[in-house]
Amino acid sequence: MEKQFFCAPTTFVGHVELKVQDLEKSINFYENVIGFKKLKENNQKVVFTADGTTTLLSITQPENVKPKENRTSGLFHFAILLPNRLELAKALKHLHQHHVQIGASDHLVSEALYLNDPDGNGIEIYSDRDSGEWEWNNGEVNMAVDPLNFENLLAEVGDGEWTGLPSDTVMGHIHLHVSDLPKSEEFYGKGLGFQIVNRYGNQALFMSTGNYHHHIGLNTWAGVGVPAPLETSVGMKFFTLVYPSEDVRKQVAQQVENLGYEIIQEGVNIYTTDPSGNKIQLAVSNP
Repeated sequence: MEKQFFCAPTTFVGHVELKVQDLEKSINFYENVIGFKKLKENNQKVVFTADGTTTLLSITQPENVKPKENRTSGLFHFAILLPNRLELAKALKHLHQHHVQIGASDHLVSEALYLNDPDGNGIEIYSDRDSGEWEWNNGEVNMAVDPLNFENLLAEVGDGEWTGLPSDTVMGHIHLHVSDLPKSEEFYGKGLGFQIVNRYGNQALFMSTGNYHHHIGLNTWAGVGVPAPLETSVGMKFFTLVYPSEDVRKQVAQQVENLGYEIIQEGVNIYTTDPSGNKIQLAVSNP
């Protein structure tokens, strides 16, 4: 993992908050299957970390929570970036030993494992190839959905054993179902300040800052014009974008308002909502 993609002056995804149906069941999954550590806990919410201080994921159980809805906007997956290929190999071995159903892909820029939490929230666990190996053409990075070479990956493990998420694990990116790709492109580009780095036909696009392969993925695979999920539905509550400074955050908030979208202040926190109803917290890097 190359740290320049996840610190100032880059803007990146810092944290995701999910709504789940059964807090205890989800705690067990995120600790024992994914490998997070608990940072804070009460009877309604649990905050998870990898390094003991940085919040990466939180889960909450709303009152009258309803199962995940199909064919809505919202979370496609959030992506946990491991620091190196060895850690990905250890994760693969661990998931296999625990009979966890997974998908997998070689994206050229990265190698990735895919699975769902107990509520059907999508998760990617991946490691990046060295950015010097990524191929760029006319400002777009070459990505693919090729089969993952499991044997080659597992050969990395040797006697290594999985011990949970390494302390330098980060939230690598987030991938969202949206209802309107052109509107989303405008919002995340002209509003939030991301650049397009890859188009996948007319159904998906990938955006980043600092020439990362992507911090944000957007797709209409759930359908064009789909509604936002109910507030009480399982799924993503919000995700956090971390900006390099207060000045940049103010500028971005102004850009979002100039496009006609609302900026909401809740105490010290600032939120907005994309054209498809996905809620976003705008945060600032710690100095």
